[in-house]
Amino acid sequence: MKRTISVMLGKGSANHNSRQFIAANIDAERTQFNMPYCNTPIKDVYHELFDGAVERYNAKQTRNDRCINDYYEKIRTGRQEKLFYEVIVQVGNMENMSATSEDGQLAARVLDEFMRSFQTRNPCLRVFAANLHMDEATPHLHVDFIPFITGSKRGMDTRVSLKQALAAQGFAGGTKGDTEWNQWVKSEKVQLACVMERHGIEWEKLGTHDEHLNVMDYKKVQRAKEVAALEGTITQKEEEIEFLTEKKVSVKNELDEFITQVEDTSDRLKTIAEKEAFVAHNASHYDEEPEYELPEPKTLASAKSYHDKVAAPLVRQLKDVIRSILLQFFEKTQELKSRLNQANNQIWNLSDRIKKLEPENERLHSVERNFGRLSRFLGDEQVEDIINEVKVEEINEREPKFRRDYAR
Repeated sequence: MKRTISVMLGKGSANHNSRQFIAANIDAERTQFNMPYCNTPIKDVYHELFDGAVERYNAKQTRNDRCINDYYEKIRTGRQEKLFYEVIVQVGNMENMSATSEDGQLAARVLDEFMRSFQTRNPCLRVFAANLHMDEATPHLHVDFIPFITGSKRGMDTRVSLKQALAAQGFAGGTKGDTEWNQWVKSEKVQLACVMERHGIEWEKLGTHDEHLNVMDYKKVQRAKEVAALEGTITQKEEEIEFLTEKKVSVKNELDEFITQVEDTSDRLKTIAEKEAFVAHNASHYDEEPEYELPEPKTLASAKSYHDKVAAPLVRQLKDVIRSILLQFFEKTQELKSRLNQANNQIWNLSDRIKKLEPENERLHSVERNFGRLSRFLGDEQVEDIINEVKVEEINEREPKFRRDYAR
């Protein structure tokens, strides 16, 4: 007996794998024959794997903005690594290994034996959910795992990384067509082939993976493509929200800066007023000092002599004082006029920017309300599942190395 081997990259729908909902291709009467190996909440596994590393990483930081509050959320909302990966493993196809046939029962025993040694073979791929499905056309295995490494010298010492996790297990990667992932898939196929051989099944190697796509797999692919548009819209709106939020912060900062400048100008005016009050209060200085008093003419002094030696020098001295005061007053007045003009220009600019932001804010609020309606209709968990499924599809499209099937 010869049978093909199929190892596909799945979308990781926890609700589907654990049968929280029943899809159209599922025979509910045979669901009882499924074999759940584990279904641990992914957040619990993240806490178990990474909380210690997060604590050690944060202890080394000198800036609060570099600390990690929730590593699960950091990976979920980031773009560098996926939260988890899922592989779907199948022996044969719906024509020669039907789940309702004796050969299908044999395929189930093979997959069960393969699964029970999966975690031991892959210590850097933490399995948190695994299910053998017997209620669809062909027996197949869903394995969901988190790839991680320890002893990292960059960032957290224990962190998520598919490439490094596979490298730690001996899959170093080579050319573009011989990546760590490809090497690992080939190795798992060899392991599965060994189990098949013990059960009297020979591995039939093919050059294409189309034979392994059953009806449900095809529908899943099509659904992911249809949902991609929705997820893309959500991503776009999230980016718009982030952009407008930054604009709001920028405008607020400019307003705060303007208010500070107005307060500084007010303080300067207050200071000038205080100086003027001080001058007025001390004006008696010029009345009391003898040098600013016009003395009585001396006996027998001529008018010309009195003018040249007494009156004229005093007048020149008073002129110098008045000129100095007027000059300081003129300079301060020009400075205040310039500041006032700048403040008015800033007010006009900010008012114009605020008017331009109002339609954007209104449109953004409309998008948020529509997204809220979608979440209420589908449920937060369903929406999150859809988004995660589409992210997997995007990764598949961006990175050809993560192919949905690696049958050879």
